[in-house]
Amino acid sequence: MPTEFRDPVIRTAPQPSDCNSNGDIFGGWVLSQMDIAGGIMAARRVKGRAVTVAVEAMKFHQPIKVGDIVSIYGDIERVGRTSVAVKLTTIVARKLDSEEIKVTEGTYVFVAIDDEGRPRAIEP
Repeated sequence: MPTEFRDPVIRTAPQPSDCNSNGDIFGGWVLSQMDIAGGIMAARRVKGRAVTVAVEAMKFHQPIKVGDIVSIYGDIERVGRTSVAVKLTTIVARKLDSEEIKVTEGTYVFVAIDDEGRPRAIEP
């Protein structure tokens, strides 16, 4: 579904303290925001706790700037016995422009865990 027809998992705005030495938003900040969004989706799907175990096929297409509005969209890509893969796409609207630009995408893999932190089966 195109992003203009659905809500992002999270929407945020980076701050000057999130910049790298080139003046763009630090890649680690973007990865952590994507991890938060993916964790929300994974927890909903597994109906409980889920932890990040891998990041697959990460791509950075464009830089993120201070003042951009950052929206992260997600789709459940696959569900295994104990794991769930979430495809995440980061879109920005530049400060003075309403055009949306895809800046980052990747797949995060989460494992459902029980109260003791052990992997547990995901209900179908």
